[in-house]
Amino acid sequence: MKMKTNRVLAQKPRATTTCDKYPRVCTAKGSVGPDCCNKQCVNVMNDKVNCGMCGKKCKYQEICCKGLCVNPSFDAKNCGNCNKRCKKGSSCLYGMCSYA
Repeated sequence: MKMKTNRVLAQKPRATTTCDKYPRVCTAKGSVGPDCCNKQCVNVMNDKVNCGMCGKKCKYQEICCKGLCVNPSFDAKNCGNCNKRCKKGSSCLYGMCSYA
């Protein structure tokens, strides 16, 4: 008995559209970010694994804000989250301004 070959399985797999070959896919609507790092679209301004440039990883407990790795627990310009500034003269402790 001769077996039929499934038409879908017989087709060659389509090439995946990656940003290394097609960089414009990163600027398309719905893309994660406009930058291409390691064949993936990312935003180097807020990506913890590609912070500021491809491959630059933030340390444990750091986040990526405007392309810089910061510790939101103690950074008065990014206290608790990106761009959350403490008032002038107050400090950031445990992610809260003027804690204590």
